[in-house]
Amino acid sequence: MILNTMITGDGPPVVLLHGLFGAARNLAGLSRGLSARFRVVAMDLRNHGESPRAAGMGFEVMAADVAETIARLGITQAMVAGHSLGGKTAMMLALMNPGLVARLAVLDIAPVSYNHGYDKYVQAMQAVVLSPDLTRAKADEILAPVVRDAAMRAFLLNNLVLGPNMRWRVGLDEIGAAMPDLLAWRDPPAVSPYRGPTLFLAGGLSDYVTPYADAAISRLFADVRRVTVEGASHWLHAEKPGEVVASLEGFFSA
Repeated sequence: MILNTMITGDGPPVVLLHGLFGAARNLAGLSRGLSARFRVVAMDLRNHGESPRAAGMGFEVMAADVAETIARLGITQAMVAGHSLGGKTAMMLALMNPGLVARLAVLDIAPVSYNHGYDKYVQAMQAVVLSPDLTRAKADEILAPVVRDAAMRAFLLNNLVLGPNMRWRVGLDEIGAAMPDLLAWRDPPAVSPYRGPTLFLAGGLSDYVTPYADAAISRLFADVRRVTVEGASHWLHAEKPGEVVASLEGFFSA
């Protein structure tokens, strides 16, 4: 699948991959911060943003989408950074196509399985009737009993397009069906460690990258450095954009 892209800047190519329910435009701050030195290619993963909808969201499939899109752009090797779902996709890309990934940055996720209630978020979004009188405030009310956190509701509602062509910018049916694959991690067949430089950038207030993940990280990635962004949660790139941009810029420029 060829993915929708947003391209800014000029220089060595950097691919950015967003998290679940996100899109390339959610990484605009990172794109702007890196575009002074790099050609930044932010991608909408399948079933997100303006990329096509299709069944199947295993990480091998999504990594293949990214590889195909990179090739279509005429890029033979890129530095790749991914947050959360995008981080898992980026890790799989590096393991499956190590020659394609010059450097890998993984933002607040690890190559392990997780247990989150995101399927309930999908169901709550599907329960919003896309009627002509729908407002963002009304949609927020509908989500509130399930999605208690106001910031998370606002993030999810970024995907709601109101007006004559009312729609969700995410493929809710496809994401809902694929949720077990999205929360899981399975090594690709006959995996060998990725030996390129790898940065794991974690939020200091986040519990997504715990000491439990150290063994999996060390087993799959041979040249690892770790950086903690203090005072940041899982959404470290939104809460501490300056620190994240500086870490990525330094790592990609080394």
